[in-house]
Amino acid sequence: MNHIKAIAFDLYGTLFDVHSVVDQCDEAYPGRGREISIIWRQKQLEYTWLRSLMDRYVTFEQATEDALRYATRHLKLDLNDRIRTALCNAYLKLQPFPEVPHALSQCRQRGLKLAILSNGSPHSIASVVDSAGLRDCFDHLLSVDPVRIYKPHDRAYDLAETAFGVARGSILFVSSNGWDATGARYFGFPTAWINRGDNTFEEMGQKPDWTLRGLDDLSAVLDNRG
Repeated sequence: MNHIKAIAFDLYGTLFDVHSVVDQCDEAYPGRGREISIIWRQKQLEYTWLRSLMDRYVTFEQATEDALRYATRHLKLDLNDRIRTALCNAYLKLQPFPEVPHALSQCRQRGLKLAILSNGSPHSIASVVDSAGLRDCFDHLLSVDPVRIYKPHDRAYDLAETAFGVARGSILFVSSNGWDATGARYFGFPTAWINRGDNTFEEMGQKPDWTLRGLDDLSAVLDNRG
C-alpha cells in the first residue's frame, strides 16, 4: 500500500449512517420509522441512477425529498410540510458510525490526503460533516454537483483524481455501497468495500481489492496487514 497517496470516502452509508433518521421518522409516524427509512433510502438511490440515465439532473436534496414523498405515499401516510421539512433536515445531520472519527484520525496521522466524494450537494455534504465536527479531517469535500451526474458515472469519480492531483491508481476509494465500489473499481481506483452487514457484493464484473468489516479495519490495510 506504499503507492497510496490519498483516500476518497463515500459519505452516505460509509462514514454516516443513513438510517440514523429512524428516530425522527418514528416520531412523525410511530412504529413506522425503520420501514420508512429503508424505502426512503432505496428510492433516493434509484432516483439518482434514473436521473443520470435520463440526463435529468436535480440536486441531491430534491432527489431526497422526492424519495421521501414516494415512501410516505407508498405506505399511505400523510406527509405535511412540517414533517417533510423536519425529516429532510434530519438527513443533513446524520450520525457517523462509531469507529469513524478515530479511523479518520489514524489516516491523517499517516500523512494521507483525505476527501469525501459524494452524490450529495455541497450544502448537504458540508451540513452532515460540520454537524459531526469532522470538517478538519478532510482536505476536500467533493460533490457531483459540478458535473451534474451521479456516481457511479466516471465523471463523478474523476472529481477526486482532479482534486488530489495524483493518478487514480494512487487513490484508495472506500465505500460501503457495492454499486459505488464497482463503479470506482471500473474507473481505476483501488477499492475497499466496507461490509458492516455481512452483505453480498454486486455481480457486475468487478470485485473490491479489500473487504472490511468496518472503517477501523482500514488501518491494517494501510499497514500492509490487510
